[in-house]
Amino acid sequence: MPEGPYDVAIIGLGPAGATAARLLDSRLRVIAIDQKQAAGGFQKPCGGLLAPDAQKALARFDLTLPKEVLVDPQIFAVRTIDLKSGLTRHYQRMYLNLDRHRFDRWLRSLIPAGVRVEEGCVCRRVERTSGGFCVLYEKEGALREVTARYLVGADGAGSLVRRAFFPEVSIRRYVAIQQWFPDENPNPFYSCVFDPENTDCYSWSICKDGSFIFGGAYPARGCRARFERQKEKLAALGFQFGEPVKTEACLLLRPAGRRQFCTGRDGVFLAGEAAGFVSPSSLEGISSAILSGSRLARALNGDGDPVRAYARGCRALRRKLWLKLLKCPFLYDPGLRRLVMKSGLEAIGVERPEQARPTAGGR
Repeated sequence: MPEGPYDVAIIGLGPAGATAARLLDSRLRVIAIDQKQAAGGFQKPCGGLLAPDAQKALARFDLTLPKEVLVDPQIFAVRTIDLKSGLTRHYQRMYLNLDRHRFDRWLRSLIPAGVRVEEGCVCRRVERTSGGFCVLYEKEGALREVTARYLVGADGAGSLVRRAFFPEVSIRRYVAIQQWFPDENPNPFYSCVFDPENTDCYSWSICKDGSFIFGGAYPARGCRARFERQKEKLAALGFQFGEPVKTEACLLLRPAGRRQFCTGRDGVFLAGEAAGFVSPSSLEGISSAILSGSRLARALNGDGDPVRAYARGCRALRRKLWLKLLKCPFLYDPGLRRLVMKSGLEAIGVERPEQARPTAGGR
């Protein structure tokens, strides 16, 4: 027999699901089912940089990051490389360099003890029942079933909940591939790479606690070959890769229009990347995940129709992400990007120490 009923079942405890679970009223009976484990387990390709929008989202809840989440070094400029034009520029950026798995675990630690959290689980099936929803998940090789009045899909790009209840919502998809290497680069740096021959999106690199990470978002067809070709190009520019320590890959969403955002209906809710709430220009999704999770909790805590309340609460977020679509041509159109980079607008000069020259007496 299924266990329950719960008031809310949350699938996924990334920033969206963890925020919703943390802010739901204690009068609600909540279960959260997550694939990650404390020791590591499931991890996704992510540069692990906390953008200003995400910092602001945390500040709205008076949350401060513990130092254990941060990693070295903290880098204050992005090296932007356009492989087609051969241009390189540096732009100031106020990102925080962090360990993404530790960050997610920290958000998980903020969830009240009254919420039942099931970790290391794989959700196998979600379906509607006469009284709400039934969730079938696997934990330690055993299948378990729970029922709930409301169902929340915070399960990322490949959301089982979205596929089960909103198959008509099609969102532009990429494959994110990322590799970790021992850091052999002489100076730590963060880079953003544009290479239209291999992807109409972008790639990234970052130094992190003695490791060098390189990753990118690629069209699914031939994604691994595109990734390797790009590494060859960057190696010719001086990137030090070496032998990879590990390789990660996952599905990544990049909305192309307002209709690709979906908050849910009929007792089913989508939050974070599952709802399509990802910046189409930068692929940043932590800020939108936190904000959508908080709006969802507010809607479920209220006395009115939570579906309508959640949709209203996400209007500003939808509008913000739609405006970022207008920014995309300046980043991704090769001609416009070349003009912007060639102009040097907002670029900063990076001064390297000159090598010491031997004096006459030092020969």
